[in-house]
Amino acid sequence: MNCLEERIVKDGVVKEGNILKVDSFLNHQLDVELFDEMGKEWARRFEGVEINKILTIEASGIGIACVAARHFNAPVVFAKKSHSINLDGEMYTAEVESFTHKNKNMVIVSKKFLNENDKILIIDDFLANGCALQGLISIINQAGATVSGIGIAIEKGFQNGGQIIRNMGYRLESLAIVDEMDAKSGNIIFRK
Repeated sequence: MNCLEERIVKDGVVKEGNILKVDSFLNHQLDVELFDEMGKEWARRFEGVEINKILTIEASGIGIACVAARHFNAPVVFAKKSHSINLDGEMYTAEVESFTHKNKNMVIVSKKFLNENDKILIIDDFLANGCALQGLISIINQAGATVSGIGIAIEKGFQNGGQIIRNMGYRLESLAIVDEMDAKSGNIIFRK
């Protein structure tokens, strides 16, 4: 069992509706030392792969991506979920549906931060149905850039997102894949 799986067992809470609550270390309170270990592992898994930018989506992916980026010596670009007065110029956009929030958002990345020369590693906290990843992949494709790989902290292996992304031909490296979880017992079974 890796350090992320151990932490999920120790501090994660399984809730009804296939919800895995990891807010004490992953997406509300952030364990930066754990993130650093995760970044090291992604760097090991993607060793030799050309990566010059990391792309994530706000908000939970930002912390993980920033710490991981140190291991790739690459800047982080994040897709915003709302337009603000700070955003100017042309934008790449994609619609994404959130499993957790049960809503759809139009995500936005300024065209000045992605281009056809970029080799991008996508980093995010969770993979459930794959909609957020498909939106980020769409933005990368709009920019004419290359998806060098995808790093996910926790993949819900019992949902179809991982299979969809892998079937699209992308290299997906999830640090913890949950195959089963039970809200009544709190049991979590990870893929070997």
